[in-house]
Amino acid sequence: MEKIKIGMVGLGQRGETLLNALLAVDDAQVVAVCDLYADRCEKAAKTVKEKRGHAPRVYADFKEMLADKDVRVTFICSSWEAHIEQAILSMRAGKITAMEVGGASNLQECYDLVSAYEETHTPFMMLENCCYDRFELLSTALTRKGVLGEIVHCHGAYSHDLRDEILGGNVHRHYRLKHYQNRNCENYPTHELGPIAKLLGVNRGNRMVKLYSAASKAAGLTAFSYSDKNPDLTLRGQQFAQGDIVNTLITCENGETVSLTLDTTLPKYYSREFTVRGTKGLTNQEANMIFLEGKHDSHEFFDVEKTIEKYLNNANEYKEYLPDYWKNITEKERELGHGGMDYFMCREFIHAVQSGAEMPIDVYDAAAWASVTPLSEESIRTGLAVDMPDFTRGAYKTRPLKDVVPL
Repeated sequence: MEKIKIGMVGLGQRGETLLNALLAVDDAQVVAVCDLYADRCEKAAKTVKEKRGHAPRVYADFKEMLADKDVRVTFICSSWEAHIEQAILSMRAGKITAMEVGGASNLQECYDLVSAYEETHTPFMMLENCCYDRFELLSTALTRKGVLGEIVHCHGAYSHDLRDEILGGNVHRHYRLKHYQNRNCENYPTHELGPIAKLLGVNRGNRMVKLYSAASKAAGLTAFSYSDKNPDLTLRGQQFAQGDIVNTLITCENGETVSLTLDTTLPKYYSREFTVRGTKGLTNQEANMIFLEGKHDSHEFFDVEKTIEKYLNNANEYKEYLPDYWKNITEKERELGHGGMDYFMCREFIHAVQSGAEMPIDVYDAAAWASVTPLSEESIRTGLAVDMPDFTRGAYKTRPLKDVVPL
């Protein structure tokens, strides 16, 4: 098969992880790396050299990398605020474009992203790795097989204690800090929303219609800034715009509701809280649980502890519904970012490029999911529900359902 020549921009923590996942895909060839910081470029180039035996070209300017005729694909792993602008430039330069996740800075960016794709027809994929995770794909497969009945409600969260990472923004050259200082919104919606939107057929027979968001007060980061764990004492006592908990409720045209929670600045274990509720049962990621009517008794216990004890981790009983990758995953693949889903995503992207197939997560998905950030910001500011755009301009009504992998 043809080797796919890739240029990577953004070589911080996320870029470094994805670089290693890409280098594990035999047909992916990283020929260029780009970052504003020379030390990051040097480290990435060394990694490529060690693993593949050749040194990639190094760029500090993304536009210069785009002019490199040897680069066929761009992998965009830079800051949230740079993603969409760089993706537009990449598509207009004729480069197949893979863009990392994050919310949009404003709604116009989402329209501009779609316009660039429709004008150039350059293949584009959003790199939402959670769409490839085990439990999300299991839940989607159970939905497709009718096991859960008619889906009524889904819930997801980005629950991740990032206090040290956020307050370490100046120290570690990380972009989250300024967002928490200046914005109050659902700033990272796609990890929770992406798999839900795919499961519900959003942009493919269904669409998101209205959104309402509410934010708590901002206290967690300020409190953490006084602790001995604060990596940047210049931020001691700093006040932040971003509420500690943001809850978002979305209604869909086909009648489902979706609830999202952003929870990144208070003490808590990591969780995406992925939950699907249907007329025949539910899936719950936190408990790794499947509960089905007729197989499990809703009234067996009136004690939460006993219920959890009986059904905890029973999702493993349904592994026959999983795609082959998750049935046969190796320990080496599990180590390639987030338990294996990073490698799975990169591999599927490369296969789509090689075959010319439709991208699993397309530009309309990216625009719809990223739009949650500016829409939530408006809803929090006004206290009102807001309409959600249809970036397909009506085409969603006839677009066929497409999962990220066959299920």
